[in-house]
Amino acid sequence: MDARRLLWLMALAFSVVLLVQYFELPYGYLSYLLSFGKSQVAYRGNLPTRGSSSEFKSVENQALLSGSNSSTMSMVREDLNAEKFTSGNDADGKHNLSADINNYSNETSGVYTSPGDGSPSEDFLKMNEPKVDVIPIQNKTLALEKSRDYSYDLPVSNHTKSNSSLNHLLSGNVIPPSAPSSYSAAPFKSPESVGANQSTNIKSIDPDTSSMGKDAPKLYVKTDNAGLTLNNLSSSIFSSSIKKERLKGPPAKVLPISAMNDMLLQSYVVYLPMKPHWPSEVDQQLHKAKTQIENAQIRKGDPHVYRNYSAFLRSYELMEKTLKIYIYTEGEQPIFHQPALTGIYASEGWFMKQLEENKHFVTKNADRAHLFYLPFSSWMLEKALYVPDSHSSKNLVQYLSSYLQNITTTYRFWNRTDGADHFLVACHDWAPFETSRIMANCIRALCNADAKGRFQFGKDVSLPETNVRVSENPLKDLGGKPPSERHILAFFAGKMHGYLRPILLSHWENKDPDMKISGKLDKVKGQMSYSKYMKSSKYCISAKGYEAYTPRVVEAIFYECVPVIISDNYVPPFFETLNWESFAVFILEKDIPNLKKILLSIPEKRYIEMQRRVKQVQTHFLWHETPIKYDIFHMILHSIWHTRVFQMRPG
Repeated sequence: MDARRLLWLMALAFSVVLLVQYFELPYGYLSYLLSFGKSQVAYRGNLPTRGSSSEFKSVENQALLSGSNSSTMSMVREDLNAEKFTSGNDADGKHNLSADINNYSNETSGVYTSPGDGSPSEDFLKMNEPKVDVIPIQNKTLALEKSRDYSYDLPVSNHTKSNSSLNHLLSGNVIPPSAPSSYSAAPFKSPESVGANQSTNIKSIDPDTSSMGKDAPKLYVKTDNAGLTLNNLSSSIFSSSIKKERLKGPPAKVLPISAMNDMLLQSYVVYLPMKPHWPSEVDQQLHKAKTQIENAQIRKGDPHVYRNYSAFLRSYELMEKTLKIYIYTEGEQPIFHQPALTGIYASEGWFMKQLEENKHFVTKNADRAHLFYLPFSSWMLEKALYVPDSHSSKNLVQYLSSYLQNITTTYRFWNRTDGADHFLVACHDWAPFETSRIMANCIRALCNADAKGRFQFGKDVSLPETNVRVSENPLKDLGGKPPSERHILAFFAGKMHGYLRPILLSHWENKDPDMKISGKLDKVKGQMSYSKYMKSSKYCISAKGYEAYTPRVVEAIFYECVPVIISDNYVPPFFETLNWESFAVFILEKDIPNLKKILLSIPEKRYIEMQRRVKQVQTHFLWHETPIKYDIFHMILHSIWHTRVFQMRPG
């Protein structure tokens, strides 16, 4: 009896020890013991990294690809915990990166407004998304997954599980993990409003009688105020209460460019999409490409404008040699397959046009595809479906969800990766919101790349916003004066969109002859035009409008003027490849009163070097009627390719 009691007491004590350690350790000791076969997490500082300490060298190699200069990488082993953040220290003085990132991601403004430089809509919108738990009836499971904004959550385990919204939001025949290559789901019985290209007038679609009507899947919806209720997808999940409201002021927290560099570094370790449900040969090809990029031989050349010049060249070569893309033919014009080639949203249109015409990268054999393109225009979606003064994007999101339902029930490809190998290219202000749930796992090339919004490092890429004025000649008026003939220190002109530009003008309009800062320029005979000011200025100010992005960033490069970016939290284009600090100036919004002092503090020699590098990177931001090597079409494609390659799981 004594021996039995002793054993019972020992078992009780052991259970207590396990319980205590479970609550004390970051992921729980018990969870660790039970996680055989799963990816483990080792810590350096506050940054979780995959594998044991002996595997840290591979982490460092990945960081070299994303981050860049030797001065930065000399501290990789010590500083991957992103000590450049300006707040969030623990009591012991160590920086708490996890707390910072959670704060940043939880404090998004949620404001979706008219485009910064000329939209036909003058609504200033604020989206309030419903937080719901969804249980598809077909799965007959009680497992709930909390709908949430995709942001930088730590720990790693939050990223490695499946987060596919379509698995929860869309019904249909889900393809089993063991599906052979010949397997396909039953065809989706698509309503006439969504299908092959037709002449239907999309503008007349009634949200209540659209394709999300009787064919919409039935879902159980759990709200915060009620129990489980049965609702239609079209009337519950995507309802958006949109209020007419201007953005009042700057965000409470700021991500400087140094912090975004660190977040990019971290994303190569932290962000990994779920493991594909069944294997494919294309995965092995991507794994091989990743290894070759990580071990790229050193190339000669000017590395300063690139984070890792040799790795970029190797990645680009492998993209040209390897990459195959499947384009879905479904979708109705003008939202699908009808690109707009002029205006401030032209990037998505030119990319769509040039990819659909491409014979090198595009394949009709989807089993060979490394990536799948969703060929819709976010600008045409708004233009065709948004009801003026409705303050609602509900029908826009419904339309995209219906399209995806068609894709996921007709083809098996989305279901293999839950959309992680699918991508979209979208330039409209509202695109991050419209795609944040139904396309949450996709690689999204977004003009509205706000690090504190719905942009996620490691998954999304920043798309250049290009204002194409003449579609027949996108290179018209290219170039500018040499540095010796640029007598204006800084130039800005534009409409008073948002809170920042009025602040800029209050400090600098008509205050200093060296600073040509004004509102929108009127065309007056005999006076300098907008483009001539850009061509004659040393520095061209890119001040945010309603959103973080503006076409002035690319315009400055187009006119060979050094960009001065005043837009806290804006992720500049091709961020994973280019070392923006080598050819652009980043000024925090709070430092506008010191703008001239900051610019004058830059030595002339440094300015000339930056202007030379602007000309060097200019080729990456130019549209050509027929794409050429390293131009903007290929760079957008490379950003998407590079992102997908480095999402591949080790081993």
